[in-house]
Amino acid sequence: MFDDSDIKIVGDKPSETVKKHIGDYTFALLPKELVEAANTLGKNLADIFLKNIDSVFVDDNTDSQMLVQRRLLLSFTVNAVLDEHCINDTVSGIAVKSFLDTLAKKSPLIYESCNDTGAFSFYYLAYRRRTDVERRIGQTFAMLCAHDGDPIYQELGEALYCWFVSVVKNEIAKLNLNK
Repeated sequence: MFDDSDIKIVGDKPSETVKKHIGDYTFALLPKELVEAANTLGKNLADIFLKNIDSVFVDDNTDSQMLVQRRLLLSFTVNAVLDEHCINDTVSGIAVKSFLDTLAKKSPLIYESCNDTGAFSFYYLAYRRRTDVERRIGQTFAMLCAHDGDPIYQELGEALYCWFVSVVKNEIAKLNLNK
């Protein structure tokens, strides 16, 4: 008769199980230098983020709600640009995890304010349209700041996004992790 002792029953969420297994396998195949570079990338981006988060494009009239939205926009930008421009998804994932871990370690309060999935959803909707992304991100920023349609807030959001896209791309290129 047949021996079926090696047959495994798929759990409640088979796609998550398969993704986790494939992710672990892919991670194991990465050269150590690539993993270290991805970790360094995330740490460097967190340091740049923390250094500039409340100083770029800020004046005495900046309200606290806008500062929170700036943090969310820049955090979203890190995620989106790493995902699009890193050499592969595994390197991108390592860099994002390193970015978030560094934020959590160095500034838990800022880390907590950078995880609003609702705001990320709005930014991703604007980002995934793939047409006039900068303007759409600016409009989304204005809306989330409760200044929907305000051209000043829209331009500020667009400027913040464009600035941080260039910062993230530059850091990716410095470590030779770009596609």
